[in-house]
Amino acid sequence: MDGISSDLIRGHIDTIILRVLMDEDNYGYEIIKAIRLLSDGQYELKEPSLYTSLKRLEKQGLIESYWGDESQGGRRKYYRITPSGRILFAKALEEWQTARALISRLIER
Repeated sequence: MDGISSDLIRGHIDTIILRVLMDEDNYGYEIIKAIRLLSDGQYELKEPSLYTSLKRLEKQGLIESYWGDESQGGRRKYYRITPSGRILFAKALEEWQTARALISRLIER
């Protein structure tokens, strides 16, 4: 990743995953792919980080999982955002926008 520290993104991984799931239910590899595409290839979420976040989000009731019924290949575990997850995402987005504006004021001249 050029020009950006992964530390800056790390604290927002859960929110980024929730954002991806706002569009549609998805499984692990497709979530990683969506994040890579949305970042124009500048950020790639690693599998261990993804699954750690998915477990945490599910435990908090912000997402839920279910098994797909693929006719070919292995069965995939899909994730969907819950109503609580949608509420938390909206709150996190608002907090991010406020923080971004404040940080810009504080460090840009």
